[in-house]
Amino acid sequence: MTDAPDDLPVHGGDLAGAATRFGSPASNGISGGWLDLSTGINPQPYPFMPLDPALWHRLPQQAMQDALISAAASCYRVGERAAIVAAPGTQAILQWLPRLLPPAKVAVLAPTYGEYAPNWRAAGHEVTIIHELATAAAAQVVVLANPNNPDGRRIAPETLLALADDLAARDGWLVVDEAFADAEPEISLSARAGMAGLVLLRSFGKFYGLAGLRLGFALAPTDLATRLREALGPWAVSGPAQAIGAQALADRAWAADTRERLALASASLAGLLRRAGLASAGGAPLFQLVRHPQAAALYDHLGRQGILTRTFAEQPDWLRFGLPAARDVARLEAALASWSK
Repeated sequence: MTDAPDDLPVHGGDLAGAATRFGSPASNGISGGWLDLSTGINPQPYPFMPLDPALWHRLPQQAMQDALISAAASCYRVGERAAIVAAPGTQAILQWLPRLLPPAKVAVLAPTYGEYAPNWRAAGHEVTIIHELATAAAAQVVVLANPNNPDGRRIAPETLLALADDLAARDGWLVVDEAFADAEPEISLSARAGMAGLVLLRSFGKFYGLAGLRLGFALAPTDLATRLREALGPWAVSGPAQAIGAQALADRAWAADTRERLALASASLAGLLRRAGLASAGGAPLFQLVRHPQAAALYDHLGRQGILTRTFAEQPDWLRFGLPAARDVARLEAALASWSK
């Protein structure tokens, strides 16, 4: 077994790596196990109904796939069902999409997810990292997240629609990762899914707190959606994921209540961090980004307390905190209070 290449993106949620670096919480005398705040996942997952046991031993069924797509179309306000592609997480889409488009000049709006640029480069595209949309004029493909990770940057829908129109006129594409848009649906372009030049990615696991389910969607013009569906192959989404996804996406009352709860919890987290002397560098309902010259020291301090956060090699003064469950807020507050700045 060889070591992973140094240029692979760093991800949150690596509890094994955290244990190697800090020791396990138990070995450090910390009760309660790991408090993982290194990802932007809803700490209160969707309470899905028990599944038919048969789902675990039979292949996914087309009727259930159809039900999932119908639920997604209704939830995301997509008028053309053929524009929706279900996948085993948006990661699969991120890896396949660059291989379905001819080599092009691609602009990735940074800072953002570390997966974008490597995936497009691996497929033979010429990738440029940009920090302002105005500098993307020469690009044929523009890739961005809205709301953005890790700083919560938001771009107005009308600005993105104008850019998509401009790119489509040049046979180009605007790829928008809306992984965190469920908590802020007003920012989403999903109602325009299917228009030329626009590809949207929707993550299921973050807002619904079920990241281990591995479910995501691409919303794209029907010809590209068809090619992506064929590339993913049959049975791309498991039967349990189909069933749980359809159930959750249809539960509008839970989604509305969750948006209110996340907004309050996020504001509370921002206040807690501010009182700890950490300057805000942005955020979204599922995470807060702070800036501090001793961010690395704080990361280590929290790690020894069994609390895992997210650092950024390119921005060593940044630290991102995922949203803690209500029961874990006091633990985080105590760990911050014990930090010697």
